[in-house]
Amino acid sequence: MGTSTRSQTGGKPSSQTASAPGKVILFGEHAVVHARPAVAVAVTQVRATATVEPAPPGSGLTLVAPDVEKRISLGCLSSASSAPQDEPLAAAARHTLTHLSSPQPDATVTISSTIPIASGMGSGAAVSTALVRALAGFLGHTLEPTQVSAIVFEVEKIHHGTPSGIDNTVIAFEQPIYFMHDHPIQRLTVGQPFTLLIGDTGTRSPTRRVVAHVRRAWERDPAHYDALFDQIGDIADEGRRVIEAGDVDALGPLMDENHALLIDLGVSSPQLDELVDAARFSGALGAKLSGAGQGGNMIALVESDLVEDVAEELMDAGAVRVIQTRITTTD
Repeated sequence: MGTSTRSQTGGKPSSQTASAPGKVILFGEHAVVHARPAVAVAVTQVRATATVEPAPPGSGLTLVAPDVEKRISLGCLSSASSAPQDEPLAAAARHTLTHLSSPQPDATVTISSTIPIASGMGSGAAVSTALVRALAGFLGHTLEPTQVSAIVFEVEKIHHGTPSGIDNTVIAFEQPIYFMHDHPIQRLTVGQPFTLLIGDTGTRSPTRRVVAHVRRAWERDPAHYDALFDQIGDIADEGRRVIEAGDVDALGPLMDENHALLIDLGVSSPQLDELVDAARFSGALGAKLSGAGQGGNMIALVESDLVEDVAEELMDAGAVRVIQTRITTTD
């Protein structure tokens, strides 16, 4: 899973590069945090990449993320001067080294990403996944997707507080998945490929805050919110069925229904609703927000001959970017 390359100098490894895709949730946002199912897919058109290169002896491990102007020198992992425990990049490196029972190497990790940040596309999980794979590879180890996912899940707790586990899972496996917390991961076979357009509002989606808001609302009125979560979970189950059956036409109405329930949960926004309406008006088979909501992205199911029309309408309606992705089964 993922992509990984290794260069050598004089027969010895000199660098290791790995990448990981973005993701979108097709069905099940928020309900998945409350033990209902969700369906998610990888978006390979955007990726995070990590490259590990050897550094001079004694220099320790340094993490560099030019995109966000971040440079972290871990120093000695056992010292008080090491990076904070809640720094996600440092945490990903620490968890990887602990998992491998490996001492800290003298190396520099450079991280970059084309995945929009805080937009519901799993940017944090993708960056962690790329870093974990690249660092493990540099140390001579190949981790299975399940192992990578478990390590990244620990980092996701820093990003999201109470993560569902879906981001690290779909990104580590890089396949369409049916996910339910504490249940075996189920990879989906796509009966007929379909095209999604992802419209970015340009407004960051505060996942941790939105998830906490929904949890507080559920605590105040559990019967009402459990009923909404149950309906969203039922849509995820039906979504899985029609995806595997290749019944693409049935996906659109399910997306529309899911978006209406997310509005009831209070996690949509005027920007998201406007983009969803624009997509439907211009011929999309269905559309909904994707991710935590209150910003971030929406997705639209679009027939191939209408991709350009719908993308143009989304841009006219205020999207700052539109990403096209084709959902298929991968080996």
